[in-house]
Amino acid sequence: MEQRKHLWNGKWGRLARRDVFLRVDADRWHVEQRAGGAEGISRFYEYGSADEAEDTVRALIEGPDTWRELSPRPPGGWTLPNG
Repeated sequence: MEQRKHLWNGKWGRLARRDVFLRVDADRWHVEQRAGGAEGISRFYEYGSADEAEDTVRALIEGPDTWRELSPRPPGGWTLPNG
C-alpha cells in the first residue's frame, strides 16, 4: 500500500490532533481519518477511484482548522543519503 497524502490539522495533543491519510493499493483507494494522534481512533473508507477518495478527503478537512499536507513516507521508508 502506497501513501499518497497525509494531512494534519496543525494541532498538538491527544484531544485536538486529527490526521487524514490517502493511500492506494493496486486499484483500491483508502482514506483513514484519525483522531488523537498515533494511538488515536481511526475510521476507514475504501473506494474504487481516486476521485471518490479525494472527495472524501476534501469533506473531512472542511471546517475552521488550518490543515497542512505532510510529506508522505516513500514506499521503502526513509533512507539517509550516502555521503
